[in-house]
Amino acid sequence: MTKLAPKDFYHLIYEVVLQIPEGRVTSYGAIASFLGAKGSSRTVGYALTVSKKGEIPAHRVVNRNGLLSGKHHFGGPDVMQQLLESEGVKVEKDQVVDFKNRFWDPSQFLQPLG
Repeated sequence: MTKLAPKDFYHLIYEVVLQIPEGRVTSYGAIASFLGAKGSSRTVGYALTVSKKGEIPAHRVVNRNGLLSGKHHFGGPDVMQQLLESEGVKVEKDQVVDFKNRFWDPSQFLQPLG
């Protein structure tokens, strides 16, 4: 397998995030695993922190337990929660309620990228 340059990998991350349906969430780890980079959750998170928030729905990506671990990157402590709630995702104490039913696994819905 050819190793991807960071910018190429970021592009693939953004491609996946753009596919997350409104009202659903996925995790950094699920994206990393789907892209064949299991263990690269932090890289996925970093890619989303440097993304253009208005173009990439990064608010739909949470940690493996449904926690809004990246909320401080949205310009205010409640912005990520507000974005999710505007899509019908209930959040309590910085955690997605009914996470298992809201979880969207890219490996179940997307064809391999790259």
